[in-house]
Amino acid sequence: SSKIRNMEVQSGDGVAVLEDCIGFSLTKTISKVEEKLKKGVLPDCQDDDIIPRVGNEMGAEAQIRFLKAKLRVMQEDLANIVFECRKKDDENQNLGTRLKDTEEENSRLQRTISLQQSQTEKYKMLSQEANKKTEGLQQEVTALEKVLQ
Repeated sequence: SSKIRNMEVQSGDGVAVLEDCIGFSLTKTISKVEEKLKKGVLPDCQDDDIIPRVGNEMGAEAQIRFLKAKLRVMQEDLANIVFECRKKDDENQNLGTRLKDTEEENSRLQRTISLQQSQTEKYKMLSQEANKKTEGLQQEVTALEKVLQ
């Protein structure tokens, strides 16, 4: 995601060019291809589908225009993908923050539960002791009542 964040859109010869932080220049690559086309030397990749078969019959200027148009479309697609990646990265960061907050809240609640359980045990023991005292006192009352009668 840091590589995506460092990508910036720059302009070269009226064509939007994405450049990342490594220094790759699409403008230089395009210029080299244009020079080869102007000299009549076509790129080595004749078998790919960048230029349709009809493109082989086009002149160099038409091929350059075609390639620039195709490049613009690809750059728009890339810009959209970069935008979506940034959006997903932001969403991931937000979810990470929410997860951290939720985990902290969970820890806090676990501590509260633990404290309340220990207090419950303490009160159960106090209740049992009070019940024993009550029974003892009730027996004393009964014995005293017999003495009085």
